[in-house]
Amino acid sequence: MISIDLILFFIASSLVVGGGVLVVTVKNIVYAAFALLVAMLGTAGIFLLAFADFLALVQILIYGGAVVIVILFALMLTRLEDFKGLTDNSQKPLAVLVSLTVLAIMLYAIVATAMPSSQGDPINMIDLGVSLFQDWAIPFEVASLVLLVALIGAVVLVRQDEEGR
Repeated sequence: MISIDLILFFIASSLVVGGGVLVVTVKNIVYAAFALLVAMLGTAGIFLLAFADFLALVQILIYGGAVVIVILFALMLTRLEDFKGLTDNSQKPLAVLVSLTVLAIMLYAIVATAMPSSQGDPINMIDLGVSLFQDWAIPFEVASLVLLVALIGAVVLVRQDEEGR
């Protein structure tokens, strides 16, 4: 008999795979960004099924929220004329060959690697929180400042181009 966990895993994994396929196949880049959000939410669902609540929350907040919003901001700041010259690329066969090679290497690694049979020690959430706010607070803030500067720089570049017309 099929358990509820297995059904939920199949639903979440189909969201991940379907969203990923749509990201690379859809022609409209805004739809691709939303398909990326679907893939990220499916990944969060897989984390929930693995009882990794913190990782699921991080997946939704950081990847599902912040990254997709940054992509949408970048799309809003890009001029429409930049997309008109895009056509099918002549490097598509090479990209397919490289993708299939990477897939074969990954499948070989999955089959050839022995899975550990022992359970790891559970993570204490208090120690994780202390580590995040003491040891990793400054690198996190530096990364957010770099993203903020990049966004401001993009706005300045777009405004200069519009004023120069």
